Amino acid sequence: MFFFVQICLGQNKVSKEIFGQIFEQSTSVEGVNIINNNTQIATVSDVNGMFSIVVKAGDVLVFSSVNLEPLKRRITADDLNSSSLVIKMTAKQIELKEVVVNENANITAENLGIIPHGQKKYTPAERKVYTATSTSVDKVINAISGRTKMLKKEVKVEKKEALFRKLEYLFEEAYYTDRLKIPLEHIKGFQLYCVDNPEFAVSLDTKNKTMSMFLITRLAQEYLIIIEHEK
Repeated sequence: MFFFVQICLGQNKVSKEIFGQIFEQSTSVEGVNIINNNTQIATVSDVNGMFSIVVKAGDVLVFSSVNLEPLKRRITADDLNSSSLVIKMTAKQIELKEVVVNENANITAENLGIIPHGQKKYTPAERKVYTATSTSVDKVINAISGRTKMLKKEVKVEKKEALFRKLEYLFEEAYYTDRLKIPLEHIKGFQLYCVDNPEFAVSLDTKNKTMSMFLITRLAQEYLIIIEHEK
């Protein structure tokens, strides 16, 4: 009996290479650092969130990334017998900082009493639409002539240009070529592809950099397939 128990305990302590995949919500995550806290063996998840590492029952794996909340996972006998571990991580909520161009940010039309506080501010294209539809006569004339439709389209283009400028500021050129594997000559096209994606546009609009980084990884994979088919 003594020898049987010793054999069983010994089997539980046998090291084994296990495989797993890391997700943040439903998106696989690349570049997560995984370290065995007991043996100090380390690895990193690949472009599909996949990883492999040598462990034994009782070892503690520590998962960490700049944009994710750290996670610890103690390895059990069931984990060793599993074909693949699924690791769910949570994104840190990091907001983008606003780029302040105006040095006299406190001097506004509202503070100077030119317009009432809280009044809606229009972009140039939005002002044109408002002017074209401000009276019933204008609405009818401009609807018939097609001018209202053209002006609304102009508003959409203006918003897309604003998102494009935010995206240019958010990621450097090396991020596209080194991390996302986007060829240099396709960066501009990929940026346009990103701002056309409604979910990604919302992440830019709400200044949620973490979500933008997760989404742009998925969009890069899609775009690489597109340009590959065009060859």
